[in-house]
Amino acid sequence: MAVQLAAPHTWPAAILPALVATAAALARMPSVSVMMTCALLVICVLMQSAVNTFNDYYDYVKGSDSLDDNVDPADAVLVYNNVNPRSALVLAVGFLAAAFVIGAYVVWVAGWIPLAIGGAGAVVVVLYSAGKTPLSYLPVGELASGFVMGGLIPLACYQALTGSFDLRALLWAVPTIIGVGLIMLTNNACDIEKDTESGRRTLPVLLGRARTRRLYHGAVYAWVSAIIVLVIAFFPGGVVVLPFMLMAAYPLFKALLSNPLAPISRIGAMAQVCGVNVALGAFYAAAILAGGAVLVP
Repeated sequence: MAVQLAAPHTWPAAILPALVATAAALARMPSVSVMMTCALLVICVLMQSAVNTFNDYYDYVKGSDSLDDNVDPADAVLVYNNVNPRSALVLAVGFLAAAFVIGAYVVWVAGWIPLAIGGAGAVVVVLYSAGKTPLSYLPVGELASGFVMGGLIPLACYQALTGSFDLRALLWAVPTIIGVGLIMLTNNACDIEKDTESGRRTLPVLLGRARTRRLYHGAVYAWVSAIIVLVIAFFPGGVVVLPFMLMAAYPLFKALLSNPLAPISRIGAMAQVCGVNVALGAFYAAAILAGGAVLVP
């Protein structure tokens, strides 16, 4: 049950931003530390697991999830299984605590900046699900999740790996910010009716499904465009990877853009947007790494 609450199928949302940051560090440095890279990846996974567990807990205790929803059992563990909700809350806090324990090594090697960035991310992680009006209930959930997971993770990882606090890392993270934000937008778009009944004021609830789909399609095209522009501008040696990215991603995009984002198609839509995140994130990192670099212990 602990593994199900951690929701490994969502971990790419944390791993891929770290992968992009590692690729950018390798593009700017002759080498990076394997131990530091592994520590950062584990921290990112623990933070994502905490988000998933907190969200499952608070949705359960507030009655937002039910057996009548079109929800994958892996995304509503407390609804489908006989698990003590308080144990799930303790587990979520434990994930955060473990992340900060491993983070002590990162701080020891790289200084206080990754700690500050991680602390800010942890606050958003809690506010995202907890409180009377959590961020996930407001029309800022996509921005919050995208910026923290897709933006702050690359910024902190890049600083820890290179020793340089470079705001360009946030610019290079624009594709991952969009990709992670689209995961939340997909979820909220499919839950418009349920969220309206429960009093949630998410962005799709405010826009309606038709306008949400137009925004969604525009964000998908902006996602691909951002990768192309950033690779050409900062990592021109990786341009050779872009045609392969487009060929590989085309069938995934076609399926995602044709999805009605309705409750009945929720499970398929979530699988599709996660698949596109994996494909684009991997190709983007490959494009950044096209110049080549060597990992050392």
